[in-house]
Amino acid sequence: MSNEDSHARAGDLAYLLGPRNHSLSVILTPGERVQSMHGVIAHEALIGREWGSQVTTHLGKVFTLLQPALDDVLRDMERASQVVYPKDIGYILLNMGIGSGSQVIEAGTGSGALTVALAHSVGREGHIYSYERRPEAQDMARRNLVRVGLAERVTLHLHDIAEGFHESGVRALFLDLPNPEEYLAQARAALLPGGFLGSILPTTNQVNNLLAALKEHHFGFVEVSELMHRYYKPVPGRLRPADTMVAHTGFLIFARRVAEGQDGETHGG
Repeated sequence: MSNEDSHARAGDLAYLLGPRNHSLSVILTPGERVQSMHGVIAHEALIGREWGSQVTTHLGKVFTLLQPALDDVLRDMERASQVVYPKDIGYILLNMGIGSGSQVIEAGTGSGALTVALAHSVGREGHIYSYERRPEAQDMARRNLVRVGLAERVTLHLHDIAEGFHESGVRALFLDLPNPEEYLAQARAALLPGGFLGSILPTTNQVNNLLAALKEHHFGFVEVSELMHRYYKPVPGRLRPADTMVAHTGFLIFARRVAEGQDGETHGG
C-alpha cells in the first residue's frame, strides 16, 4: 500500500494522526489538500517528508505523517454496514492458510474490508474472487480497493452464488452471509479436496443451522470460536484496561472439505 522508502512519495497512501487521535488517510497527490476539522495541509507539504515526522495545519494543529498499517486502512474505510473486525480478520487469514499466492473466493463483498485484507495478504501472485448481489455495495468495495491500490488483485462478480461460483479448484472460500448453509453445495464444488471453508455469523441459531448443514454436505474438522479484544491505557504507573472493549462481533466457523463418508472430527467435542 505504501513504498518501503523512508520518505513519502506522490502516489503513496499516507496516514495522518492528529489531535485527540483524529486520523485520516489520503493518497498523496500534488495539487491536492488535506481538509479536516483541525485545518488544511497541502499534499506538497507531505510529499518528500520522512515518515514519522510532524506537519502543521494552517490552524497550527500538529499531525504525524505515518505509513498506514492494514488495521489503519480498515478503520478508515468507507462503509455502509458493519464490516469484519481486524481481530477476526487476522484469525481468518491464519486459520484458512491464506498467504502469498493464495487463490480465494469470498461472498459477499459488502463494503470490502475483508476483501482489502485478503488482497493485501495474497500478494501480487495471488488473487481474490469476490461475489456480491448488491450493485451499490460492490461499487463501494471497488472504490475502497482502488483507494488502497489493491484493485488489480481482485475480481468483483455481481452474481447470485445460488447459481454457483465461476471459479473452481481454490484452496480457501469464505462466506460472509446471513445464511451460508444454503450455499454449501456451491462452496464444495468450488473448493479443492481438503480446502478451507470459513464463515462469520452473529447469532447462535445461525451457527446451529450452519453446523447441521456442514455435516450433510461432507465438511469436517469443524471449529466454532469467538474472539475478544481489550485495549489497555498505556500510561506508565497507571496501566489499566480501557473503559470499553470490542467484545462479541461474531462467531467464526471453519471447516474442511472432506471425502464423502469421512466427516472428520469436530474440535471442542
